[in-house]
Amino acid sequence: MTITMSDSAASKVKELLTREAPEQQGLALRVAVQPGGCSGLRYALYFDDQIKDSDQTADFSGVRVVVDKMSAPYLSGAQIDYIDTLQQSGFTINNPNAQSTCACGDSFH
Repeated sequence: MTITMSDSAASKVKELLTREAPEQQGLALRVAVQPGGCSGLRYALYFDDQIKDSDQTADFSGVRVVVDKMSAPYLSGAQIDYIDTLQQSGFTINNPNAQSTCACGDSFH
């Protein structure tokens, strides 16, 4: 897999898994690209227990990250981070493949 995840993002994912799904084992963070958003494509991050043979997987500090084969080219070289400041809190994706992004930062082209 050619995406990366910062330690702060991995730590936050672990925290969310412990808080929101403590009884579910084997969940992975799925990162996908879907049609929509103000720029044409949007990111989707969600927990998933349905891992396909065609999915790309990687482990970042104990967090399994999964990307489907259709999303992989759009996410090549992307970095997932988690920011927690006074102005902003949440996951961010720094994607070198994005030609343009919208002001909300959730969609790209």
